[in-house]
Amino acid sequence: MQVACAEVLGCARNQIVVSVPRMGGAFGGKESQASQFAALAALGARHTGRPVKVWLSRDLDMTMTGKRHPFWSRYRAGLDARGRLLALEVELVADGGWSVDLSPAILDRGMFHLDNGYFVPNLRFIGKAVRTNKASNTAFRGFGGPQGMAVIEEVLSRAAERLGLDPAEIRRRNYYGDCPDEHGPENMVDVPVPDGEQTSAGASVISLVRARCLTPYYQEVPHCRLPRIHAELLARCDWEARRAEIAAWNARSPWQKRGLGFMPVKFGISFTNTMLNQAGALVLVYADGSVQLNHGGTEMGQGLHTKMVAVCAHELGVTTAQVRCMATATDKVPNTSATAASSGSDLNGMAVQAACAEIRERVRPLAAELLGTTPEAVQFAGGAAHGPGGRSVPWSDLAKTAWMRRISLSAAGYYATPNIAYDRTAGRGKPFHYFAYGAAAVEVEISGLTGEHRILRVDILHDVGSSLLPTIDVGQIEGGFIQGVGWLTGEELVWDAKGRLLTHGPSTYKIPAIGDCPAVFNVALLERAEQDSTIHGSKAVGEPPLMLGLGVVSALRQAIAAFGPGEVELGIPCTPEAILRAVVKQRAAAVTRAADAAE
Repeated sequence: MQVACAEVLGCARNQIVVSVPRMGGAFGGKESQASQFAALAALGARHTGRPVKVWLSRDLDMTMTGKRHPFWSRYRAGLDARGRLLALEVELVADGGWSVDLSPAILDRGMFHLDNGYFVPNLRFIGKAVRTNKASNTAFRGFGGPQGMAVIEEVLSRAAERLGLDPAEIRRRNYYGDCPDEHGPENMVDVPVPDGEQTSAGASVISLVRARCLTPYYQEVPHCRLPRIHAELLARCDWEARRAEIAAWNARSPWQKRGLGFMPVKFGISFTNTMLNQAGALVLVYADGSVQLNHGGTEMGQGLHTKMVAVCAHELGVTTAQVRCMATATDKVPNTSATAASSGSDLNGMAVQAACAEIRERVRPLAAELLGTTPEAVQFAGGAAHGPGGRSVPWSDLAKTAWMRRISLSAAGYYATPNIAYDRTAGRGKPFHYFAYGAAAVEVEISGLTGEHRILRVDILHDVGSSLLPTIDVGQIEGGFIQGVGWLTGEELVWDAKGRLLTHGPSTYKIPAIGDCPAVFNVALLERAEQDSTIHGSKAVGEPPLMLGLGVVSALRQAIAAFGPGEVELGIPCTPEAILRAVVKQRAAAVTRAADAAE
């Protein structure tokens, strides 16, 4: 917003201050779509000399602003008799709308996630972004990743139906292996690669390919956690017993069928534009011991400020009540990256940690003097500095004394994600700092008469590293999953013959409601999952859970397949109409098979 307003007004950026106390929701669109309205407000204020507010009605907002990019995809896949992927060719076409906006980056991430959590030994991926006469499409939670994952999940679902395999088992057989390969010689695959290529670890590419841990863009996937998540989740949710129960239930029910689907997720964490992987913070300690925290991330209901307060309090050894997080503002932290790519806590948390560490180490010698000990023996916790023998000095006293001794009590922190780089022209590099993992088991019931469905039960096991705040992370997982369900089942965009959007309000564009939530919703965080070189061992949690919603599509396919033989043809979004069309086809196939058997 600062950049756009400065360009429109023809002034330097230091003349524009943007302050963001909080946003009412987020999910991508506010990364760029608000710039035109900010510029209108700035122009109005410049010309009238008065404050100007610009806002849109809901209908106008939905008509004018962009949506998640629709993708058209075509693929060819080769698998062996056991359901192991041998080759995959995919063409992705992203509908960008009338302007470029973020379409190239979104297309990139869609291609980065065509593999999801599966090793593909031979592949050809092609991506194109195209201009159409629609509103300019833009960022949305997942940023192209969901559209890419949907393709390979369709491949494996159809393969499972054709081969008669359990949908969870076919996915397990295709997971990335560890480095070195922990699953035996059957996972070793020889793939011709250019001589002399090197990975980020310095090993030859061919040895890593043979170990099934190299992505299509030549980044290693070390210690893939999906096999462990897979085994733990299936044990938690009684997978085998419930599959048998559902099969028996379906045999007794002619018009209603149930299905049990499975969805794993591997999602890369970092901006794929390396330049954006940086963040700043400004921490101020006052003489009474209270702390003011400024950082470059924006709060939009995801709990970022709460996490940053927790990080700040931990690093200084104070209580969270002593820390006040201020509105994000360009005059406190300059040149911020968007709070996007699920990296808000990762980037800003490390910047906050750096600023707090600088202040803490400045006052450590003073604390040691007051406690009569060495600096190395001082511990900061619970709002005080502690030394041997139970001696302590309240943080407020330490701050006041530091001020009196003319010791600076403010610091700016900065962080740039290390060891990441991506050559977009070559299509190779290490664009992601690490991968987040998760899996969902989803049970649904559908009506063969109306195509309506309901979600009966969801079990999720998700990898958030060592969680900064488990309650917030569980909420993000629950919300992400339900939002994914909305994208995949109910949220359908419809235009008339003249290109006018018809679904531009809550009455016609149906987002999930409380009644769409599963009757049983179990969410657990993966244990023993600390991540190296991240803030307190945590992992990002904003975007990855949304893709778990693809488990609903897997479950719906299972339920539809119970009406008749053959591969299921189910369009996304899986509206009641789409489900009913698929059921009619399966029932027709069953009638044909019965007639053939009678002859």
